[in-house]
Amino acid sequence: MRTLVTLLAGLAIASPMVALAQEAPGTIKKDAYRFLIVPKVVHPWFDKVNEGAQMAAAAIEAQTGADVEIVYSAPQTADVVQQVQIVESAISTRPDGIAIDLLDPSGNRASLEAAQGQDIPLVIFDSVPPEGMKIPYIGSDFCEQAKIASRRLVEILGGEGEVAIMMGVPTAPNHSIRADCHREVFAEHPGIKVVAEGIDNDSIEIAQQQAAAIMQANPNLKGWVASDAAGPIGIGQAIIEAGKEGQVTLVGLDNLPEMLDMIRSGVADSSSASQPELQGYWSVMLLWAQVTGAPVPDYLDTGNAFLTKENVDG
Repeated sequence: MRTLVTLLAGLAIASPMVALAQEAPGTIKKDAYRFLIVPKVVHPWFDKVNEGAQMAAAAIEAQTGADVEIVYSAPQTADVVQQVQIVESAISTRPDGIAIDLLDPSGNRASLEAAQGQDIPLVIFDSVPPEGMKIPYIGSDFCEQAKIASRRLVEILGGEGEVAIMMGVPTAPNHSIRADCHREVFAEHPGIKVVAEGIDNDSIEIAQQQAAAIMQANPNLKGWVASDAAGPIGIGQAIIEAGKEGQVTLVGLDNLPEMLDMIRSGVADSSSASQPELQGYWSVMLLWAQVTGAPVPDYLDTGNAFLTKENVDG
């Protein structure tokens, strides 16, 4: 008995209550944190993600007194090789966490596995993890977001007419999901015919060029939907340049200032919008939670909003 008492006493000395408390979920502390945000490409939508990330950093600093650095590093073009290089370079610097919007799950997988191998916390935003990888992810219901837009277009057209889809980056999970769900809605209506699909690679300029060419080749085109935030802005510009305002209906995506202006002016009917600021904010919060040892959800839904002329300024 005395041996057992002595052993227990030794354990108590070696493991005081403070140490036990520090091992409890969410109680690990640091004086400074550095989180990397890696979007698909240089783009205004991702600037809003960065704004949300900076807000989260300020909140953590205010609540904990720790220094929080957000390193925002975007590929110049929507190129998965560039994106992987950013992540691989970051891994060698041992950041406290990496949040990334995937350009290509297959192409991104190896760098994500390398980060996990170094025990670097990960979060995926505005996308879904590669198949079989357990990584927390943040976003909205991409399929429902697309269906809100395509159903609206079908309603405006009375279930009849030629339409086109701007696909964004075809390998990006959120863009491909939206494109598939646009097609699904249109397939439910025999009077709706998809006559063309453009690929803009998340570039407003390319979207404008693609939309102009598609409308020239399809003079009876009645409506557009998009699968990314750049697409509808380029489409709207092409509609204006072609003098087809009021003839071709655009139901957009997301809430960039240019998109909102097009709704106000009537170039676009409406937009089905995700909330990039929330995605940036909660990406940092989930990374920080992982560093503290707290459990985090597999998926966090930041929701969609439907914007029209009636509520765009509300």
